[in-house]
This record gives sequence, structure tokens and C-alpha cells, in this order.
Amino acid sequence: MEENRKTESKRNEGMEEESRVEGRNAVLAAFRSGRTIDKLYVQDGCTDGSVRTIVREANRQDTVISYVPKERLDQLSETGGKHQGVIAVCAACAYAQVSDILAIARERGEDPFVIVLDKILDPHNLGAIIRTANLAGAHGVIIPKRRAVGLTPTVAKTSAGAVSFTPVAKVTNLVAAMKELKEQGLWFVCADMDGTRMYDLNLTGPIGLVIGAEGEGVSSLVRKSCDMAASIPMKGDIGSLNASVAAGVLAYEIVRQRIKK
Repeated sequence: MEENRKTESKRNEGMEEESRVEGRNAVLAAFRSGRTIDKLYVQDGCTDGSVRTIVREANRQDTVISYVPKERLDQLSETGGKHQGVIAVCAACAYAQVSDILAIARERGEDPFVIVLDKILDPHNLGAIIRTANLAGAHGVIIPKRRAVGLTPTVAKTSAGAVSFTPVAKVTNLVAAMKELKEQGLWFVCADMDGTRMYDLNLTGPIGLVIGAEGEGVSSLVRKSCDMAASIPMKGDIGSLNASVAAGVLAYEIVRQRIKK
């Protein structure tokens, strides 16, 4: 029994502090009230009218929908399984648009500085990066809709309030978003152990800093969309830095070069 509890705890890790809404009426009301829904879980085989209405609302708001067995919903439920086949995961705050991030740079009269995150799954990493983004003067953070953590309460708490000041945009396709930003004049540099030493790169001007998941790094398609790859000099015995620490080191190299400029 103890082993089963440990397994279930691991399975639900990262979900513990998410704000969830359960039950068909409550979920539909959450969508129609304008709450930001990160993800909708729907029980496999539920196709009656009320569920179809919820799914239509989710599609209209471009919410990620995940169809799962009843057992999975029971595991996620905070109401003892009274979810009626649907559970919505709500974001701690609203997402911005990429255009909002660029608008902030224009208002400040500064070259855009954006942090792009690829497959960051740990809410503590995301929260710490948003906090760093705010303090380093980045105009916003961009995350993907799928295979990444959203703005959970844990993220908001870890950011120490930075989510209220630094806009976070969620996009369907990172590569497409980067292409659009390139058309706005941005260059992109990604963190890569095999890249050029960060001190030897020109990181001034309109720039996007791309950080990948710890261990995996930046995915190949996103890496190919970058103009430069920056490595952080390391002298220790382990392989890599935590994703949020790497983001902080590279962000402040950008800050240093901007100040020097």
C-alpha cells in the first residue's frame, strides 16, 4: 500500500497545487466566466451534450484537451471522484500575447529582450526564470502550450510576484513564433553546451534567449531556428546547470553587454 501511495504521488507530482475545477456545470461556468484554463481533462467515451458543449468552449479558447481513462481522472480529482468526466486546470493568472511583449519594449524605448522556454516542465524552474526575467529587464517570456508547465500557483509563488509584472505568452508553435519575431528584427541565441562561449558572442540588440529543458536541452527544430548558440564556461565535475540557473547566467550576460553598450 505504501508503495502504491508513493507511485500515485509521483504520478501527480506537479499537479498538487494546481487550481482545478471539477464537474460539468462548474467547468462550463469557468470557461464562460473568462477564467484562463490551461488544460481540460475529459474522460474517454464521454460524448453526451454537456461534455460536447464544454469541449466546444475549450476549442474556442484554444485550450489543450487531454482525453484520459476514468481512473486517471479519479487520481486527479480533489472531490473524491465526483468530476462527472471533466476536470479543468486553471492558470494562476492570464496569459499575454506576443504582441504585448513587443509593445512593452516599444513603450520603454528599448530593444526587445524575450526569453523563450522549450519544454520546461518543472514549475519551480519556470517561476524562477520569470523572476529572473523581471529583474534582468526582459520584456516577456514565451512558453509552448503543450509539453510544458503553465502558470500554476506554484509558478506564481516561486516567481515572488514577478508574474504580475512580466507578461508570459503561451504559443502553439515555438518555431512559428520565433519566425514572426525574426520578422520584427529579433535574433535568437540558445543555451547549448557545444555552442560558442557566451563572452565571445555579440548579445546586444533585439534578442531572444532560448532555454531548453534540463538534461534534454533545446529541441532540434527550435535549435535550428536559432541564429547563435551560447555555452556557459563550467569548471566543475557535473554535466550541466539547472535550467533556471542557466537562464539567469545568460540573461545577465545580455544585461552586461547592454550596459557596456
